[in-house]
Amino acid sequence: MSPDSQIKPTHPAVWVPTLYFAEGIPFFAISLIAGIAYKRLGLPNDTIAFYTSWLLLPWSLKPLWSPLLEMFKTKKFFVVLFQFAGGLSLAGVALSLPSPNYFRYSLVLFVIVAFCSATHDIAADGLYIASLSTKQQSAYAGWQGGFFNVARFFSQGALVILAGYLEARTNVRHAWMTIFAAMGLILVALSLYHSQVLPKGGLERHSETLRKMAATFWDVVVSFFKKPNIILLLVFIFLYRAGEGQVVRIGPLFLVDKRAVGGLGLTTDQFGAIYGTFGTIAFITGSILGGYFTSWLGLKRAILPLICVMNFPMLAYYYLSTALPTNHAMITLAMSLEMFGYGFGFVGVILLMMQEIAPGKYQTAHYAFATALMNLGLMIPGTVSGKIQLALGYRRFFIWVLISAIPAIILSRFVPIRSGAAVPATPSIEA
Repeated sequence: MSPDSQIKPTHPAVWVPTLYFAEGIPFFAISLIAGIAYKRLGLPNDTIAFYTSWLLLPWSLKPLWSPLLEMFKTKKFFVVLFQFAGGLSLAGVALSLPSPNYFRYSLVLFVIVAFCSATHDIAADGLYIASLSTKQQSAYAGWQGGFFNVARFFSQGALVILAGYLEARTNVRHAWMTIFAAMGLILVALSLYHSQVLPKGGLERHSETLRKMAATFWDVVVSFFKKPNIILLLVFIFLYRAGEGQVVRIGPLFLVDKRAVGGLGLTTDQFGAIYGTFGTIAFITGSILGGYFTSWLGLKRAILPLICVMNFPMLAYYYLSTALPTNHAMITLAMSLEMFGYGFGFVGVILLMMQEIAPGKYQTAHYAFATALMNLGLMIPGTVSGKIQLALGYRRFFIWVLISAIPAIILSRFVPIRSGAAVPATPSIEA
């Protein structure tokens, strides 16, 4: 019996919540907080939308290097390594902000954060699967999504509110230096904690031959494209969030932009309270109810209502851009409705990938391929959203994003889905 086998395993409750909280922190730093910080520092919408959308690319490319994590060390090693490196990079973002060339330097550091975060996700999910029995995986599945969304609530809510508080008492640049430094220190602290409490996630591995790795990878790719109706399913997954992919980039910028140019003029702390706090609660509530709705109706019958509920509440943005209300309760209600719809409808694409694409010999890898394409469907519309918004203005832009959703709505009537009940799901994949 090896010494490792005599070590009592750490209880999952000690590390599962913190592992998925750590997974969420750098993702939300990239997906939302970077854009808000750049907006507060005076960058234009098209620049922000273009570059922050491209920062999501590592999550779409991560299947390309995921086999490398199977060749060396343990899954715990990579989790701790990339948490630590990601934390240092976020702290580096904070240090770069006083520089006259802060945008260039911070962007490079955000690229490193994004790579570390995407790679960490691979190792963290692998560690979760390898360390827990099937029964435990089911029992703690809710903890995954729950604490990933706790990171959303903490980042988009508490930290943004803190940034607004600091902006009013120091200046914008120092306020956001504090926020990114705090995120970096939290991630470094979590890496040190996890170095003590995480299970190894399997025996330590040594390098395998590149030929064997390449043969396996090729088999994964070939078998993926042999799945029935795979091209139609992939097109649908790519289009599923074409409208939302633009709104998630421009919507937050609209909320904090000046009223003179058609924005709502929210302060940073008001934005954090409305979008990051109430909006996050609405998103989580929508996700839970969307899962139960799909379980009740079945994915085949639920897919059209799901995609409609995700897109039609974007009319809330059109209302806000037309009425420009100053009543914060009205703004909160409108944003909560939109975020509820996003969470409710997002369940559909997650379950579609789980039930129609993932099953088979390479379930984990094929699911990763599908999520990579799904993230491209969020990233690519986001890259052009800034230029479209500047050309159309906020009001007509929000009509345009509704039009962008029509192809997916039409395609939902033709995409092949097997009959059968779905299981409730709370999305923990990058939303």
